[in-house]
Amino acid sequence: MFTGIIETLGKIEKLEKDGDNLHITVSSEITSELKIDQSVSHNGVCLTVVALDADQYTVTAIEETLAKTSLGDLKVGDVVNLERAMVLGARLDGHIVQGHVDQTASCISVQQKDGSWVFGFEYDSTLNNITIEKGSITVDGVSLTVVDSKKNAFSVAIIPYTYEHTRFSTYSPGTTVNLEFDVIGKYVARLIQLHS
Repeated sequence: MFTGIIETLGKIEKLEKDGDNLHITVSSEITSELKIDQSVSHNGVCLTVVALDADQYTVTAIEETLAKTSLGDLKVGDVVNLERAMVLGARLDGHIVQGHVDQTASCISVQQKDGSWVFGFEYDSTLNNITIEKGSITVDGVSLTVVDSKKNAFSVAIIPYTYEHTRFSTYSPGTTVNLEFDVIGKYVARLIQLHS
């Protein structure tokens, strides 16, 4: 479980295909604090640390993960949002994030305001995921509040700190991102579906 509050950025150092799997080697300032078998969120995707070497660590994404997320689009040199699993007893600053990506979305707009940014995203609504205004959404692992909600699109407002300390500063129209919809909303939607 995660909070959606990004700790730091990591840099992709190496990508190695192994059958249908992808081994991803990342350098990060938190590497020295990691251990084998630890869960780390990479752009919102929960992956397990499988190897450590100096300031780099490696995680493995399997075929299903690559099919449902944007991790297969990574290139050496790209930056990723990183968050270690939450610690019980600590403050939950974002919202409950599982690290299980529901689907991807495409950035459709970036609007600079006086001191903030508004990003618009569009996603495939046939998968029955929904957003609501003032509800929670996770974009590439970042816990955010929905500003405007439509059937297959939504927008979020980004403060300067988030813009400067996450991948948001690299987004432009056409950028593919990972989405995790609010877990409580998913349960409610499923219950309604089952009782209809």
